[in-house]
Amino acid sequence: MKPVLLEKAYVLHRRPYRETSFLVELFTASHGRLTVVAKGVRKVNSTQQGLLQPFIPLLVSWTGKGELMTLTQVELNGSVKRLQGECLFAGLYLNELLICLLEKWDTHFPLYAAYEKTLAHLEGSILEQQILRSFEKFLLEELGYGLLPKSEAELQAAFLPDKYYRFVPEQGFVLSELGEVSQFKATIFSGKSLLAIAREEWLNESVLQDAKRLVRFLLTPLLGTREIYSRKLFLKLDTE
Repeated sequence: MKPVLLEKAYVLHRRPYRETSFLVELFTASHGRLTVVAKGVRKVNSTQQGLLQPFIPLLVSWTGKGELMTLTQVELNGSVKRLQGECLFAGLYLNELLICLLEKWDTHFPLYAAYEKTLAHLEGSILEQQILRSFEKFLLEELGYGLLPKSEAELQAAFLPDKYYRFVPEQGFVLSELGEVSQFKATIFSGKSLLAIAREEWLNESVLQDAKRLVRFLLTPLLGTREIYSRKLFLKLDTE
């Protein structure tokens, strides 16, 4: 593979590697997710260690063959995204989703732009749940797991606002009988709520909660046994 020069990227995660290096998971604009070795950056005199952290827009260069590339250059590419409190845990949650769900080297230009836009929203002092719900929905659609129609005509044909629909794994939504609303309550969604989620009309808390519930159903088989640790940290913070 030819050396890649000054590619836009964000660090998703890093971990120590050997005595003085890091293994760094990157999300890049043109090459998707990949892993690089940042050699020598843990040395005291290294100027790169401070840049190789999440939520910092970077320009990176790398070279090598196979799955593991060698980082050759890193520099700042704009203002650092400063996330705090719940917004910080939300950002870590996004990073974990990308690590778990994206195949290496799969390019996702729109997703990179959506990620960057979402980080900008998370710089606020209060976490707005609709920001997370919109990103989760976009991520699943980008990966081919979106369940809700995108065109208005298809959407109106699929759901009626005064009806209820049951989510069935590997099948999608089926019209629910009145008696099923109590029997399968956890998997039942109102047509009104599904229409609002599809249009990203976050009108009230119930729509946001339904969107969160639906995303969990979709993510469970995709994540398998992998845990999202930022969820646990967020719950711990919320109970303290």
